[in-house]
Amino acid sequence: MDRLIILDRDNWREFLAAPSAVLMLGKSNCDACAEWTKQLQGFLETDQEWQHVAFGKLELDRPGLGSFKKANTWLSEVDDLPFTILYIAGDRKKDFVGAGIERLVNRMNRVFGPLTENGAT
Repeated sequence: MDRLIILDRDNWREFLAAPSAVLMLGKSNCDACAEWTKQLQGFLETDQEWQHVAFGKLELDRPGLGSFKKANTWLSEVDDLPFTILYIAGDRKKDFVGAGIERLVNRMNRVFGPLTENGAT
């Protein structure tokens, strides 16, 4: 089962409302985005620690995402892709430009770490 959910106009709101979520933003013609997707999928295939976190990918050049763009006005400040955001219950907590599993895990430890220490999932 692929843990990286492909998001669209019908499911992005529900995804972001998850208790813990990692959203990767990219475009369909972005080579760096495709490479980050491969790295992320490889990580998720073997990951056991972050099962309580939802992982999603949204391609900004896909049609029908006007509501996502209107709801996330900060998108106009994003100049480089891929762009990864960590959310807790819909609140944007941390983000970074580029790729890197180690960078992602470090940020997940800082943002989501207390959730696992308290026993919440």
